[in-house]
Amino acid sequence: MSNPEIQIESLLRQGYQARRDHRSADARTAFTGAVDLARQDEDRPLLAQSLTGLGQILRDLGETPSALAHYQQAVSILHGLPDPLRYAHALRHVGDIARELNQLSLAQSSYEEALAIYRSHPETGTLDLANTLRGYALLLEAVGNRQKAIALWQEAGILYNKVWQEPDSPYSESDLAPGVAESRKNVERLSAV
Repeated sequence: MSNPEIQIESLLRQGYQARRDHRSADARTAFTGAVDLARQDEDRPLLAQSLTGLGQILRDLGETPSALAHYQQAVSILHGLPDPLRYAHALRHVGDIARELNQLSLAQSSYEEALAIYRSHPETGTLDLANTLRGYALLLEAVGNRQKAIALWQEAGILYNKVWQEPDSPYSESDLAPGVAESRKNVERLSAV
């Protein structure tokens, strides 16, 4: 492992820890440093990881357009790497942020591509699929596709309920209860229309 790679990974660990500790300024500094070093070292996988970390903290800070730009940079890098699940995860975040910014066409194409990858990959995490379905259901509801939104909410609810039952799941039923409840509530609300 090269010295720059060790430095980048150290900055990433610092950034993630600072985010967990709610030290946003420290997280931003660490992720920005990781992005700069990864660019200098031309380390594409670590650059993509650094960009998503920075995008995540910028989103936390309410700097949504900047967060989207960083995630889009990560997506373009990950598209050329042999890690489809990381690519799908970044795409889902692009979808979520674009939906928040009312960039519905970008959100829809991002969700659809992420779902296609998740549905075809044997190692897809149940929670990753559920979270993608949730975001896409919110988008479909926003554009008036109520029936498809209902179907996605139903599937997301089943998956959120299933996650805590998986072997070695780090989540408990109470961790996932909000996702199950949100799904049920939205199915009932949309079905009553």
